Amino acid sequence: MYISTAVWTVLVTIFLGLPTPVEAQENRIRPSLDDRFFAPADSLDRQRFGWSLGIGMAAYVSGSAWLYTSWYQDYPMSGFRFFDDSREWMGMDKAGHVFSAYMQGAICYRGAKWTGLSERKSILVGAISGGLFQTTIEVMDGFSEQWGFSVADLGANLLGTGLWTAQQLHWGEQRIQVKFSGGFEDHSSLPIGPGSTLTYDQRADELYGASSVERYLKDYNSQTYWLSVNVASWLSDDTRWPEWLNLALGYGADNMYGGFNNLWTDDDGVSYDISESHPRTAQFYLSPDIDLSKLPIRKHWLKGILHITNVFKVPAPAIEVNTRGEIVFHLLR
Repeated sequence: MYISTAVWTVLVTIFLGLPTPVEAQENRIRPSLDDRFFAPADSLDRQRFGWSLGIGMAAYVSGSAWLYTSWYQDYPMSGFRFFDDSREWMGMDKAGHVFSAYMQGAICYRGAKWTGLSERKSILVGAISGGLFQTTIEVMDGFSEQWGFSVADLGANLLGTGLWTAQQLHWGEQRIQVKFSGGFEDHSSLPIGPGSTLTYDQRADELYGASSVERYLKDYNSQTYWLSVNVASWLSDDTRWPEWLNLALGYGADNMYGGFNNLWTDDDGVSYDISESHPRTAQFYLSPDIDLSKLPIRKHWLKGILHITNVFKVPAPAIEVNTRGEIVFHLLR
């Protein structure tokens, strides 16, 4: 779901934060050719519009093809069907849908602004495009015997798109950003239960894949999703709170060795139950974050990179409260 917009992200959002020629004149900085290229057009630029449309469609088609080969081609197709996964993966996949829809809407909005479309039309492009990317995934799910069309996923997509759209319409900025952080879960190489030949790491391979890329994208145990709040935007203009310093609320989960529970039966009829030894745990975090788009950077290319990477939470100290009744301090999260 992230790769489908990677090319689009790099090519049409690097202009973010760059001054227009008029702003550069006011600052006694002569705009370079790069500045003029990366700055949003004052009115609709048909050449830019054509390039953006082509890049967006190429990213959509190539991303959908990659998604199909990575997730669906190893499973048989079926007639369109529904599947209730609202209680699966402790809501982590739903958080992923919210994040993806939010991110894709923001990216497509910036691309539309670059072409010279008005603010209202750019917001409409962002809302529709973000929904289109995510709806494609739901349709693929609907025709796969392994999954099925999820109304809960559709709701999460609409929530992500709606959160971005409502803020852009009401405030003209994103005061509450949806961000992602992840790593690689170190699953045990010990056997699952006495006399078992299956290890926890092997079970994780079955669920999430063995490669580093698959683990990073699919292993919900290692992911955290955040609501990063820009505190300064809620305070008066004379506040001393740095405008780049956010507070982030995070959600994660651990010990998930099955979609709905930690009880399963393999293809050989062997049953496993690790519900007690590995209780599924919800994790809630509080941590500072940095809004990279607010940093006072003068290098225009660096501003562009920071805007792109702003979808990831900056690692920082965090306090965790979980459903095992624990309070845990993390040096970096």
